Amino acid sequence: MELRRLGTSGLVVSVVGLGTNNLGMKLDDEQSREVVHAALDEGITLFDTSDSYGASEERLGRLLEGRRDDVVLATKFGSDVRPRGNSNGEDWGARGSRRYVRRAVEASLRRLRTDWIDLYQLHRPDPATPIEETLSALDDLVREGKVRYVGSSNFAGWQVADAEWVARTRGFERFISAQNEYNWLQRDVEDDLVPALEQYGIGLLPFFPLASGLLTGKYRRGQAPPNGSRIQAWGRESLLTDATFDVVEGLEAFAASRSVGLLDVAIGGLAAQPAVTSVIAGATSAAQVVANVAAGNWQPTLQDLAELDELTA
Repeated sequence: MELRRLGTSGLVVSVVGLGTNNLGMKLDDEQSREVVHAALDEGITLFDTSDSYGASEERLGRLLEGRRDDVVLATKFGSDVRPRGNSNGEDWGARGSRRYVRRAVEASLRRLRTDWIDLYQLHRPDPATPIEETLSALDDLVREGKVRYVGSSNFAGWQVADAEWVARTRGFERFISAQNEYNWLQRDVEDDLVPALEQYGIGLLPFFPLASGLLTGKYRRGQAPPNGSRIQAWGRESLLTDATFDVVEGLEAFAASRSVGLLDVAIGGLAAQPAVTSVIAGATSAAQVVANVAAGNWQPTLQDLAELDELTA
C-alpha cells in the first residue's frame, strides 16, 4: 500500500482509505468486523467516519481497540445528527459554532473510544457561522491535543481560499484536507476546488469514487437498478442516463484495452489526479476491501491520463 503525505502536512495516509458509513447504516457487527480487519490486513491506515453515520463511530471505536496507533482516524462534524440532538436541529443549525464544535468532539471521542482524533473535518459549510469562529474552536482543540489536524468537506474553492486566509492571518490551524465528491462521472471539483487545493498545499480526499456503484459495472444500460442498491439508497436514479452509460462503456473499453478492470481505472486513475492524496472507498465485505486496495495499485501512464481526460470530459 502506497503512503502519501496529506497535502503539505506531516500526516501520512494510505492511498486508499476506508469509508465507514456502511458500518452504521448497512452492516451488522460481524460484517463490520470483517471489513475493518480486512482493511487493517491490507495496509489501509486511513479510516474515515462521521458523527452522522449512525452507529459507525461506535462500531469503529470498538473494532480498532488495541490498534489505535496503527491507524489515522478521521471523523466529521457539522452534518445533521438531529436524532441525537435537540428538537430544533442540533443547536438550531449553527453546526460550525464554538458551542456545537465542543459538544460534537466530546461525543465523537466517547464513541470512538479514543483520546484524540487525527483528522477532524467540518462536514459541510455552515452559512450561519463565520469561518473564523469555527477555525478558532478547532485551533483550541488542536492545542489541547484532542485533535491533531483539521479539514473541510463539501467546500467550494472560494470557501477553501477564505478559510486559508483566515487561518493564516489569525494564526489558527489551517485545513490540510478537503473531502469532496469526485469520480470519472463527476469532475466539477476540477474547475475551482482543485486549483485552490494545489495553491495552498491541501490534500483532496475524494468520496463516492465509484459514483454509487456506476463505476463497478454493476449497472447496465436499459436495466433497472437492483433493489437495495446504492443508487436507490441515495436517491440517485437520475444518474442512469444514456450519457452516463456512454462514459461508463467508454471506460470499460479503455480498461479492457489495458488488461485492467473498471475498478482499477475508477480508483487507481483517480488517485493519479492532481491534489488527490487518498481515495475514500466504502466496502460491505472483505472481498471489496481487497479489490479496492488492489485497484489503488494501478498506475496510469501520462498517455492513459490524457485519454481518460478526453473520455470523461
